[in-house]
Amino acid sequence: MNTFFYKTHAIPEDLSSVITYDPTEETPPKEAGISTEGVQAIWDSVLDMYRTGIYPGLSLCLRRRGKVVLKRAIGHARGNGPDDPKICEKILLTPDTPICQFSASKAITAMIAHLLVERGAINLTDPISYYIPGFGFYGKENTTIYHILSHHGGIPTLPANMDQELLFEPEGFVRMLCDKKPDAPGGRRVAYHAITGGFIIGEIVQRVTGMNIREFLRETIQRPLGFKYFNFGVDEEDMPKVAMNYSTGFPVTFPLSLIIKRTLGTSWNDVVRISNDPRFLKTIIPAGNLYATADEMCQFFELMLNDGELNGVRIFDPLTIRRAIMESDNMKFDTTMMVPMRYSAGMMLGASPIGMYGPFTNRAFGHLGFINIFCWADPERDLSCALVNTGKSLIGPHLLPLARFLSNTAWYCREGAGANEMTDAWCSYVMPLAKILQSVLMSM
Repeated sequence: MNTFFYKTHAIPEDLSSVITYDPTEETPPKEAGISTEGVQAIWDSVLDMYRTGIYPGLSLCLRRRGKVVLKRAIGHARGNGPDDPKICEKILLTPDTPICQFSASKAITAMIAHLLVERGAINLTDPISYYIPGFGFYGKENTTIYHILSHHGGIPTLPANMDQELLFEPEGFVRMLCDKKPDAPGGRRVAYHAITGGFIIGEIVQRVTGMNIREFLRETIQRPLGFKYFNFGVDEEDMPKVAMNYSTGFPVTFPLSLIIKRTLGTSWNDVVRISNDPRFLKTIIPAGNLYATADEMCQFFELMLNDGELNGVRIFDPLTIRRAIMESDNMKFDTTMMVPMRYSAGMMLGASPIGMYGPFTNRAFGHLGFINIFCWADPERDLSCALVNTGKSLIGPHLLPLARFLSNTAWYCREGAGANEMTDAWCSYVMPLAKILQSVLMSM
């Protein structure tokens, strides 16, 4: 169905015709300490997400105890979106397809900052103006790098009349932030910095290393780990391989549209349109245009799960990882996201009894990308996961199967989970709600 009020992609009768994976790349579930039924339940929830018509393409990589248990893709990289012609070339999405990670890019940008701390190049408690002198005006002189990474920087919003072309001009964007009055003093309140913080970190990287953040990422993480993509933007020869993004589901209307405009500087649909612009694929947007496969994102969080080492290659000191995932504050109401959030200096943290990575995931850390991309690690469950996709919808029928996916992953990957205990982990979302209700009733 594709109307002005609701947009979906075509769904084939035979889903196997649009699923791509190599069985030899997946470990037998029992070797990873998870039941066959559990793996199937997790994958079935992804199939249910695809059946909603909201996601033209979905790619999933899940590791448990360091072993790949799911590495699959379903749908198309391009050609089957809501606005694509009915008769056009349809290109399947594969596990090797690079996809824009949007705000999940922030996790990598933050870890670059932490790597600079490890090397003694910067200190997170330094004022930003120490590195960018022009930033220290209009009440921003005491705003620190830590404030920016933990979304306490006071500059979450963009000017209402901001020229969208600044997205492709990092130096001009930073000058605009230097001239901007903060919404609040640094450290005063929690407000998600969707775009602004990334440009600040990128500029600091440039000034202290002499390399732009793309070059620094390539030298310190991408090449040492052998990743093909995993960088801000893509090489020109790889642009045809990149998956297209699509606006799907119901239109974003007031008041949500106003929040999106204040945060991103443009409308929801314009963000999707801009993300498919060839210039977006070439430029550097540290807060939002890292391109990677689901496997590359999963490997990065596996690296963090392993205290900074992956496949014998050490990227971070264990203490650096601990600093990066340490809670910056108690869960507080985020005045940008309009929901309670827990942050570290760079990560979105899970919570209990209900968290963004499933129920009882208070030790989990990771990042979301444009609402629908989920990349995280959970030390308690010894898992790393990346669910990336090309459908951009805020409201739609995908929300329930998405919640089921998170619930199933949290339930079946917990220690001691067995196939005979539960046939449906959905009630693990009900359990914490019941506990909350019980505590409320007992306090009355």
